[in-house]
Amino acid sequence: MSADAVHDQSGLSHAFGDLLDEVRAIESTMLDADPPLPEADLLDGYRLAFSLLRVAVDAFVWNEKERPRFVDVISPFLKWGGDNSDAYYQLAPIDPTRTYRVTGNRGDAVYLSLTVYGGPDDGRYSDRIVGTINDRALEFDADGNFELTISPDPQQGPWLKLEPDAVFALTRDYVNNRETARRSEWTITALDAPQRRDEDRADLTRRLRAARTWLHEQLAMLPVKVEPANEIHEPFPVPTVTYGWAAGDAAYAMGAYELTPDQALVVEGTSPECAFWNLCLWNPFLHTYDFTSERVTINGSEVTYEADGSWRVVISAEDPGHPNWVSTAGRGKGLIWLRWFLPADTPARPVCRVVGVAELRP
Repeated sequence: MSADAVHDQSGLSHAFGDLLDEVRAIESTMLDADPPLPEADLLDGYRLAFSLLRVAVDAFVWNEKERPRFVDVISPFLKWGGDNSDAYYQLAPIDPTRTYRVTGNRGDAVYLSLTVYGGPDDGRYSDRIVGTINDRALEFDADGNFELTISPDPQQGPWLKLEPDAVFALTRDYVNNRETARRSEWTITALDAPQRRDEDRADLTRRLRAARTWLHEQLAMLPVKVEPANEIHEPFPVPTVTYGWAAGDAAYAMGAYELTPDQALVVEGTSPECAFWNLCLWNPFLHTYDFTSERVTINGSEVTYEADGSWRVVISAEDPGHPNWVSTAGRGKGLIWLRWFLPADTPARPVCRVVGVAELRP
């Protein structure tokens, strides 16, 4: 074996080992948390390890800029980074010098978009939004089909410009009822794509290192603490600059709850005219509780509104008989997240108060 081959093998082996070590480090992050994690959150942390690894491998190890494919990065059993029960997210790596044709069908989505992110191309989280195109700018035929182009040069029809630092494209599809809604469909095709994958040892080494870097950056943000409890912070507007893979069309607000089994947090607010909004409960790893078994999130189409158009959401472990009840899934504390897509204005800050569950029962 030549000296170069030996060096390449050593680099690949080290990159492989470093990625596995990073997965192993997730356990230390959980066990060393201060204050210690409640049992349910700890168990979620072990599951999180495999969600993060799956996304890292799909995004960096398997997927190719030359022949990209959109892969799911959020599902009921793939939770990380701020998932919710009302949305589907898909990710594909892109080469900023190439031209891609994106086709699809909107299904029953009340909001859908494709966002291109820019930044370092080594696994570090994206540091800016290159551009976003949403359903307001797309053209749909009678069956809901659409087509757009993403490329560095102007194109006919719906088009999103690629800047030199573009690295990933992320789709978002929001529905009002996940159980009955037809999911949007997305396909991406690189023009003049090579027929065959380039099997290159140095390239795989780079990919493994990028996956490890992405995992490391995810862990550096976790677990998340929000204080004080039982309040929601001032909503922040649709961003002009963002970090990670955040949306370019949404305003957000974050809070936290900490309740005893006989207490409820009543959240009262108003929502401006928007394409979609919801409230989610998260663990400290920013993923939802099990929404396949009980309602741990609620969206604007599910809410029963007050006569003046305002809303009141009740967060508690036990069902108080309120139509807008959101279950804590038995967890005494957690995070609260609200999002509004394409809001006419930045939402007003919701008001929170702790009451006894018995006070809310009819």
